[in-house]
Amino acid sequence: MMRRILVDHARARRAAKRPDRTIQVALGDESGSDSREVDVIALDEALEELAKADARTAQLVDLRFFGGLTQEEVASVLGVSLATANRDWRVPRAWLRQRVASGG
Repeated sequence: MMRRILVDHARARRAAKRPDRTIQVALGDESGSDSREVDVIALDEALEELAKADARTAQLVDLRFFGGLTQEEVASVLGVSLATANRDWRVPRAWLRQRVASGG
């Protein structure tokens, strides 16, 4: 739900006659290291593509970025081990960074 709210708000701001800055979220871990901010709309589009390839991984990313959950909480929600959640987190995070940075 939070994802929909943020994406809808970002689209409305982009469509305004005089749009402000884009709404962004950080692509990083909780410590803030290696964190880059990306456009919410670009991230949403990339997540839609990821969901077609791997729904569980897309859900994991959705819970992390838009739900604000930690890895431990995501693992619990998805019913997987923390090690599996960590493995599932590495590849899509790098893929999303590349995808969003290249503009889609």
